[in-house]
Amino acid sequence: DRSPSRGLGDVYKRQMQLTVRQPSASEDAKHYTTERLRGEYLIETVFAPDDAILTYSHFDRIIAGGVMPVEKQVELTGGKALASEYFLERRELGVINVGGAGRVLVDGEVYDLLPRDGLYVGMGAKELKFESCDKANPAKFYINSCPAHTTYPTVKINIAQAAKRPLGTVEQCNKRVINQYIHPSVLKTCQLCMGLTELEPGSNWNSMPCHTHERRMEVYFYFNLNDNIVFHMMGQPQETRHIVMHNEQAVISPSWSIHCGVATSNYAFIWGMCGENQEFDDMDNIDPRDLR
Repeated sequence: DRSPSRGLGDVYKRQMQLTVRQPSASEDAKHYTTERLRGEYLIETVFAPDDAILTYSHFDRIIAGGVMPVEKQVELTGGKALASEYFLERRELGVINVGGAGRVLVDGEVYDLLPRDGLYVGMGAKELKFESCDKANPAKFYINSCPAHTTYPTVKINIAQAAKRPLGTVEQCNKRVINQYIHPSVLKTCQLCMGLTELEPGSNWNSMPCHTHERRMEVYFYFNLNDNIVFHMMGQPQETRHIVMHNEQAVISPSWSIHCGVATSNYAFIWGMCGENQEFDDMDNIDPRDLR
């Protein structure tokens, strides 16, 4: 079902659109056309004025999307689609602002988020409202949410506070810094990990050599592309596929899929992961010579 959920109340339908994606098997994905591949995994629209555009994937039940308040507050609520009274009744949430200055209200407490600021909100928060400081330069709150089993404190994280993982080389066109915002080295969560990777000028490959995560899935959100494009690589190592992506689009990457991409310029992307393992280095690296 890829249509917005129905019967969720006037406020929910007006301020939050939720689309559901079913899981898919690696064997089936080998036979997908370009259209089917994009329909299964690509999230083409992430931001819309005064709305929350969310995608619920049955891969580890992650929710990914964007909240872009302009003229008014936008609220995340519960309802029939989530089988919950409020959005975070049984979930945790990560936010990174990629637009202008804004603020997030969590049960009445205000968190000011400048560009590149992040926020972790623990399970049990009942009120989630988002607003911009200047409608001429609205905030763009990119969010990931996944199921949670206990409550951890709400924490604001700016990019300076994120754990840094410099990787890559100029010679291999993949020199980049991984900023771990929501990660065990920074704060406690149930399962959500989230961060922002920035590539230096002259670099355009992310995560090459590529890898898979057997115990967790991932969603990539690409931005700062301007008029350039990303070739997001996916599929099994010996059955690779690609999806062409544009600025401010996201893609669902199952645990059986390789994780990497290349663009026609340098760029930035936000990665979000959920599953049973939060270890950053728990990955199966693939020798590029073995890719097909």
